Amino acid sequence: MTASKRSTPPAWTDPDDAPDLSAPEWQAKMAAAPVRRGRPKSERPKVSTTIRLDADVLEHFRASGTGWQSRINETLRRSMHRKKA
Repeated sequence: MTASKRSTPPAWTDPDDAPDLSAPEWQAKMAAAPVRRGRPKSERPKVSTTIRLDADVLEHFRASGTGWQSRINETLRRSMHRKKA
């Protein structure tokens, strides 16, 4: 069955093949590339703390779904701004 099919010429290279990354020019490029891992650094990073809240307050914020800690932070921030005004 394969007698009628011609084989692929051996000189052909697939353009989708990855280059040889052990070649010196690729090693130099990879060494010069900056390594960025994870999330970008925030200008104002959050501080981890422990706070004791009444159970009903915590239930109220948790019941509204994910992001409840951020909503507590927003509520505290609004209260802080009201006190300044």
